[in-house]
Amino acid sequence: MTDPHPPSRVFSPAREEAKVANDPTSSPQTEDPAYRLAFQDMDFLLREDLRPVRFQLELLKPDLLLDEANIASTFVMYGSARIPEPEKADALIAGASTDHQRRIAERLKEKAKYYDEARKLARIVSCVGPDAEGKKQFVVCSGGGPSIMEAANRGAADVGRESIGLNIVLPFEQLPNPYVTPHLSFQFHYFSLRKMHFLIRARAVAVFPGGYGTFDECFELLTLIQTGKIKPVPIVLFGRDFWTRVVNFDALVEEGTISPDDLDLFKFVETAEEAWDYVCARYADDASLTSGRTAVPTLR
Repeated sequence: MTDPHPPSRVFSPAREEAKVANDPTSSPQTEDPAYRLAFQDMDFLLREDLRPVRFQLELLKPDLLLDEANIASTFVMYGSARIPEPEKADALIAGASTDHQRRIAERLKEKAKYYDEARKLARIVSCVGPDAEGKKQFVVCSGGGPSIMEAANRGAADVGRESIGLNIVLPFEQLPNPYVTPHLSFQFHYFSLRKMHFLIRARAVAVFPGGYGTFDECFELLTLIQTGKIKPVPIVLFGRDFWTRVVNFDALVEEGTISPDDLDLFKFVETAEEAWDYVCARYADDASLTSGRTAVPTLR
């Protein structure tokens, strides 16, 4: 007698049950919302007291899909949604109708070079080969929107590699930029869960000039490292002139609100090559960075 082979499951798959449930015999009972399967009842899922469940779902869905995509680590790029690519900078100035708008447009044009640097950096990091287990490393990850975010995803597309876009629902429509890999394009309701996904797999972060959103993401990351909530990762801030003009880091030290060593949590850079050299050097020199899943980056 051969050994029995039990079935892998005895319960019907949820998909099959849901299909049956969607075609019930009509009656006062089946027509009432109470009869809907809980996971198909949008009115139920959107109740205020279901917020913890929605938190869990929004954390879980991207995590599962990124695991299925074999992505072990990411290179995150933060930055403005307003900096134009160089080819469109002059049109921004031409469209200015007041002196104030022209001055702003000219300042944005000065920063258009960072679009090219973000795109170039994305090309470089996207060429990092998989690890010994075949897991993808340093996959480009952006906020999925325009400008610097677009440049990051575009650079990965330039070399035929996947990239991630973490979009957010806003009062005004914000479509993912066309360079995000479709099956790695995610939409979030909760900013907190979106920021969590930026950092779960992040093994290096580049921060380009930006506004409130960029500051929020950058300084939360610095705080998490400063307080020991996450291990240090290489952080590069593009544009020393911009950052030292809008944030007086030295004054924070002088006022005693941060320690001198806190200035070592990041490095100012100007070019993609400088940023990548710094990341590689950090992984080569700092054993704490290589004690996890990500090894010293190599191009293949």
